[in-house]
Amino acid sequence: MPEKQNSSDELGKKIISWSIPEYDKHEREKNWYIISAIVGLLFIIYSFFSGNFLFAALIIIGALVIIIHDGQEPMAVDFIITDQGLIVGKKFYDYDVIKDFSIVYKPNQNIKNLYFEFKNVIKPRLSIPLKSMNPLPIRENLLKYLPEDLERTDQPLSEALAKMFKL
Repeated sequence: MPEKQNSSDELGKKIISWSIPEYDKHEREKNWYIISAIVGLLFIIYSFFSGNFLFAALIIIGALVIIIHDGQEPMAVDFIITDQGLIVGKKFYDYDVIKDFSIVYKPNQNIKNLYFEFKNVIKPRLSIPLKSMNPLPIRENLLKYLPEDLERTDQPLSEALAKMFKL
């Protein structure tokens, strides 16, 4: 089983660890909410004219999720690199299920992330913020267990768009 729940099982010797937020929290201005409300309203009007009521329901549910989610602060989750795999919160990822890793470190653009690609193409990439961590010892230790993807020099388009639109 590639993904295990962190329990009293032996998950390996801890090499490096730090705390990361559960998700990225974006600071949104009042204008963001106004523009989002207008776009959402236009989509709802379009869905009623086209008779697609399911689309309207999805827009309303999405808006409610954003509103509820925006009022909460992300929890701090421990990220641990061990000699057996990765621990993210309560989940364990064995090195056998990970294809490779890459580090995108551009402090002047506020991009400092560690990425893990899984062998299973259905599983999404794992993006870990480096925060104030030095990427060199992390890279040195991960190279003992995983190959590095040197072709990734920028953050993925999905993350850049999420950052730009503050999603």
